[in-house]
Amino acid sequence: MTFKDFHFEPQLLEGLEAMGYDKPTPIQQQAIPIILENKDLIACAQTGTGKTAAYVLPILNKIAKSDHRHLNTLIIAPTRELAQQIDQQVDGLGYFVGASSISVYGGGSGQAWDQQKKAIDGGTDVIIATPGRLLAMFTSSGSVDMTHLKHLILDEADRMLDMGFYDDIMRIMTYLPKTRQTLMFSATMPPKIRTLANTILNNPETINIAISKPAEGILQQAYMAYDTQKMALLKHVLNEKPHDSIIIFASTKEKVKDLGRELSRSGLSIKAFHSDLEQAEREDIMRAFKNKEVKILMGTDILSRGIDVVGISLVVNYDVPPDPEDYIHRIGRTARADKTGTAITFINPKDQRNFYDIESLIGKEIPKLPLPEKLGEAPLYQPQVKVKTTFKRPPHKNKKFNKNSDSK
Repeated sequence: MTFKDFHFEPQLLEGLEAMGYDKPTPIQQQAIPIILENKDLIACAQTGTGKTAAYVLPILNKIAKSDHRHLNTLIIAPTRELAQQIDQQVDGLGYFVGASSISVYGGGSGQAWDQQKKAIDGGTDVIIATPGRLLAMFTSSGSVDMTHLKHLILDEADRMLDMGFYDDIMRIMTYLPKTRQTLMFSATMPPKIRTLANTILNNPETINIAISKPAEGILQQAYMAYDTQKMALLKHVLNEKPHDSIIIFASTKEKVKDLGRELSRSGLSIKAFHSDLEQAEREDIMRAFKNKEVKILMGTDILSRGIDVVGISLVVNYDVPPDPEDYIHRIGRTARADKTGTAITFINPKDQRNFYDIESLIGKEIPKLPLPEKLGEAPLYQPQVKVKTTFKRPPHKNKKFNKNSDSK
């Protein structure tokens, strides 16, 4: 099957050919016909499957066929990084059909707000927005005309609910016309997603594509390590084999900052990516990483979604993610576009159970590599054994303890 089988408008097919796209991915094969038939859709597909193009292409095809140009499509995404990424895809393909788009997100300057509002007031075909900034525009100015809106798309809906955006989404619904096509894309399908779908979608079609399975091209490995061994182990991994592009995930932004400083002092080309940075700084870092000016990017799970960089050869989980689905998203940053990559996870004793849950989810055991001898003995992998925290009783000032006493 090729994109020609969808009978897209000639200018859109020309754009796909110019950008080197020929064959649709499985999610595109299933979703595009449904969207072209104007049916509501809930689609479950992991990152890296081509889901963005699965809805962007049929929407742009409809815009190309339309004689009337008003705001046509609203895409809601959980993070500014994902909003920007979607905007880039719409902009790249929209060029060939004469469609315009604008991304709307917070965290920027007052000037950015004014530019976003001006672009919307001037007329655009597609708005890609984060929930908070979109609501702010609705409530502060009321000038966003949704009268002619034809399509509403919620991308990474599960992540939006995890981030607490349910109430914002429901408020946004009150500003939209009831007659519209609504599409929901999610990497997982928990009950809360079903509830949301039943609330805002009309008799939707459902698609499930390879849920919770990492790409076949990812070599997954792990090390058992105490927290005190992790930094030395990380330096060993980074120096063991050359990699062109690397992402390191840690559990908190404070740890991201500390590790970033430590690795920078070691002479590595690394940037820490976290929410305390100004929007302009975050964009500069992401641009430098995509252009291979920065070799290593370090961040929290905010990086596990919303960036699409081909050529990342190594992902390191400095900490085990507490949610098995987050593991899928993290390692999905590598082995994209039919390439291969390596994902390495450091497991301390208290994270063993979480890692076991990950292995259960993906249906296989991930090899545990031996620690380099210079780092000492590694903890055993015993995920079924509950880790106990032991406390040493301080010696009593009036009692002499010996090896047979109860102080052991």
